[in-house]
Amino acid sequence: MEAARDLFVTHGYAQVTMGHVARSAGVATKTLYASVGTKTELLHALLAADVADSRTTGLYDEVVRCEDLASAVACLAHGTRGNTERFASSIDLLYACMASDDKAREVWDYVVTQYRQALREVAQHLVATGVVAPPLDVDGTADRLWLCFGLSAWRSLVVDCGWSYDDAERLLARQAVNLLEDPVPAGGA
Repeated sequence: MEAARDLFVTHGYAQVTMGHVARSAGVATKTLYASVGTKTELLHALLAADVADSRTTGLYDEVVRCEDLASAVACLAHGTRGNTERFASSIDLLYACMASDDKAREVWDYVVTQYRQALREVAQHLVATGVVAPPLDVDGTADRLWLCFGLSAWRSLVVDCGWSYDDAERLLARQAVNLLEDPVPAGGA
């Protein structure tokens, strides 16, 4: 899997064949297919391992221990930053290949679903403890958390704009607190 990750990131998912991965890993191509399946299944397994290795469970426990919105959001910002920074190469890989490969797009959708679910669990806690402004419900809170801490938010600031992770973390945390303390109603009214 590490050989595949390195090749996909270096050369691009579409350019790498299973033969390339097998040679890099020092195994026969048949062995590779027998152990991981197709190239898409290999990509899915690689990214699923990243999702499983993310620290969302421990992060949720840390957020729950926070006593106010600002500290909960700061904790969430730091934790999502850690995962985003740790898995930057996998995120870059997905961005690069999902437009040209339907199966890679399915993997992206899986990653996004897992990430959004983790943020939704945090939103449920924040709403249940009453630290977000009325009339925010779980959906509205989860959407605002996704806007601030979703993959695109980090990527926009760090990759597209060249910000440091420290600066992005500070801005996104501040933005999330603002959106959760004084929310704009759905539809912008």
